[in-house]
Amino acid sequence: MASDQSNNQSVERAISVLRAFLTGRPELRVSDVAKATGLGTSTASRLLATLESLEFVERDPISGLYRLGTAPITLGGVALNQDPVHRESRQIAQDLAAGLGLGANVAVRRGDSMFYLLNFEGRQAPRSYVLTGQRKPLHATGIGKCLLLALDPAARRALIPEPRGFTPYTITDHDRLEEELAEAARRGYATEIEELALSRACVAAPIRDASGAIVAALSISGPLSVIDLPAREEELSRAVIEAADSISIGLGYVGPMSLAPEPVRSRR
Repeated sequence: MASDQSNNQSVERAISVLRAFLTGRPELRVSDVAKATGLGTSTASRLLATLESLEFVERDPISGLYRLGTAPITLGGVALNQDPVHRESRQIAQDLAAGLGLGANVAVRRGDSMFYLLNFEGRQAPRSYVLTGQRKPLHATGIGKCLLLALDPAARRALIPEPRGFTPYTITDHDRLEEELAEAARRGYATEIEELALSRACVAAPIRDASGAIVAALSISGPLSVIDLPAREEELSRAVIEAADSISIGLGYVGPMSLAPEPVRSRR
């Protein structure tokens, strides 16, 4: 029993070292890892050396700083290839991004966050980094709002007791959020305009599995100046609904497909 506990503790410590690289700094000193994990410097150094030998981290020979290695990429690729939503949505999202010139993203819910399974960027919405694997808040994103439709109001309030504000446009009031979600359920798609980041907007639709449950969501996103929701919302909502429905069919959904979006009423 003592040996099992020791082995479990070693695994937990190794995972905590890897998680230290998720804080936003791509390269860390041993002392940075020790501080982030609460481990002693010598323990952190030994764990980093072991993880380096297994290619989970790599050390810059000049600066001596550590960064994530190639082994996590391999594991991530295997995990994605095994995921049915990723398999069914990859080509559809890629075609959508290429056709519209905007970003196309697919995410699932993990606890109180949305988790990106994939993203493709069109020529008018370039990024210098990938979103895959990142987490974002549910209440401040179009995809997140679609994922919240899988829960009842009580569960949503328990999941997000105090919605956090990110911009002046973030919905932080539960009653207003419920109104937004009711509108999204009625229309078959959700929107987000500068609620998570200024000058960004998106349109999203839910993805259902064979049981009819909402298991993921797809969004079209981009700079506010390019996505131009006041002029293009009807066009983009139709495109995202059709793409999400195609993914749902691939997952075995045989229920009624989403209705075509109604004419858009003016908003702020």
